[in-house]
Amino acid sequence: MIAGIVAAVGVVVLILMFGLMTSIKIVREYQRIVLFRLGRSVGQRGPGLKMINPIIDRVSWVDLREQYLEIPHQTAITRDNAPINIDFIIFYRVMDAVMSVLEVQDFKGASFNIAATTLRSVVGDMTLDDVLSKREEMNSVLRVKLDDVTERWGVKVTNVEVREINPPPPVQEAMTRQMSAERSRRAVVTEAEGQKQASITVAEGDKQSAILSAEGDRQAAVLRAEGFALALGKIGEIAKGLDTNTMTLQYLDALKSLGESEATKFVVPVELAGLVSGIAATANKAVGGR
Repeated sequence: MIAGIVAAVGVVVLILMFGLMTSIKIVREYQRIVLFRLGRSVGQRGPGLKMINPIIDRVSWVDLREQYLEIPHQTAITRDNAPINIDFIIFYRVMDAVMSVLEVQDFKGASFNIAATTLRSVVGDMTLDDVLSKREEMNSVLRVKLDDVTERWGVKVTNVEVREINPPPPVQEAMTRQMSAERSRRAVVTEAEGQKQASITVAEGDKQSAILSAEGDRQAAVLRAEGFALALGKIGEIAKGLDTNTMTLQYLDALKSLGESEATKFVVPVELAGLVSGIAATANKAVGGR
């Protein structure tokens, strides 16, 4: 009898402990629970320690952190009828936990299908060149259109990033040839620019050399002129110190040299009469002195 009572009490305690464990919910800061009582939504709970009735209450857990959804390669056709494969990532955050549970059954599955449809719509309005060159614009358009759809689910699309764009093989080959031609053009332009700069540098050096050479010639001419002027000045000073007799003797030496030469004709300056009179005067002085 006593053993049966102890066993019954033990069973009751276990049931109470199990009920207590199932009725206590620890909700983290980034989580919320949407509470359903007898099948009816009574709002969200959390964060912290929350008590529920495990018999009549049911909960759905919702993560409020930013999450991402990978959209694998999707084939779309551009406005100029070029097929292209694109894969991208959607970043989203739950803004209303109750709506995210009540308004959509499978958010990730619904988002995947909406993203694929929206991608085809966006790419269909763009040319192939725009798809390849305007990735940021395409990201922005995708984000806006997806956010318009997911807003009614209580979910905010924060960002869309196109990861890879694969054009058809013929287009890839054409792009490769275009890239090679562009690199060759840049190399030619760079080489021509280098040659131009080298020519300018050489011409500038020749110019400076010519300027320095002309400046040196000018300085040399100035120095020669100054030296000649100094020499003339010196000669003038010396000439001022010579008397008439000295000059006469120099004339006589010059005439003697002419007389000793083998020439038969001589050109005598007109000053010869003055020279003769000067010699005569010198001779008279010499006789009178005796």
